[in-house]
Order: sequence, then C-alpha cells, then structure tokens
Amino acid sequence: MKKTAILIILTYITSFTSLAQKEIELNIGLQIGNIAPELEYENTTGKLLKLSELRGKLVLIDFWASWCPPCRKENPNIVNAYKKYKNSKFKSGEGFEVYSVSLDKKKTKWINAIDKDNLSWKYHVSDLNGWNSDGANKYNIQSIPSNLLINSQGIIIAKNLKGIELHRFLDSQLK
Repeated sequence: MKKTAILIILTYITSFTSLAQKEIELNIGLQIGNIAPELEYENTTGKLLKLSELRGKLVLIDFWASWCPPCRKENPNIVNAYKKYKNSKFKSGEGFEVYSVSLDKKKTKWINAIDKDNLSWKYHVSDLNGWNSDGANKYNIQSIPSNLLINSQGIIIAKNLKGIELHRFLDSQLK
C-alpha cells in the first residue's frame, strides 16, 4: 500500500514538473510578453557573456555591426540612453544595460567601432559569423539595427525602439 502511494505521488510530481517545464518552454519566444531566448557569446577578449546574467535590470538587446551605417548612426542615441538610465530604478528592474550582439566578421573592425563610437557598456558579444550569426538567427533578425527591450525577468516588453522613442519608452518605465 505504501509503495503504491509513493509511486502515485512520484508520478504526480514528475508529471507536474514536466508540465511546468513545458509551460516555461512555451513562453520562450520573440513576441512581446515572451521570455527572450538565452544568448551566450564571447566578448572582445574571449570571455563568454550570458544575457541571463543581466536579470534584475532592463536590458536592450541590440543587434548591429561596424559596417552598418544606420547602426553607427543610432549608436550615439544608445550611448546617451545608457548614460542617462544605467543607474535608474524602473517599475520592473533596477538599472539599464545594453547587450550588444555584433554581426561583424572581422574582430578588429568590431573592436575599433566599439572604441570609436564610445560604446562604454561591457556586454559586447559576437560569434563573428556576420549574417550567419547564431544570435541573429535565434532572434530572426532580418535587418540591422534591430533591438528588443527586456524587463528584469527577461520578458520582452518592446521591440525596435530607436531615436527618441527609446528614451520615451524608458521614461515611461521609470518608478
């Protein structure tokens, strides 16, 4: 009798855990309200940086490249947003961070663009595969610059905020 009861309980727990896991997996996606898929790539010095390391903050996932004139034109706006909001308190997170995913193929050009454009945040990553970038494929990036804003739980709350729209949206999220 006890063995049967234990088996029933274990079966219930296993099926519940499995359902909960599937529910979480189903919520991962690219739409507003979905949990943003994990990204983990090397920075300019070869260190792996995970997107999930930034939980607790609002994060702009920015897809760009050194060879992309519209990206380079948008970079000063992102720099200004980073400087203005990096220590801010938001409704759903403390601080603002940028996780830059480069679609470059040449490391030196990527690093030079970071320096020249004064991209002062530390989360710069790339697999140096250009348009074949794993991150770009995972996020279905068709053009750059492209971005997504995620909240402290990693949930997508906005997409493709550029220029003053990025600042307005961040203002709307302040506590």
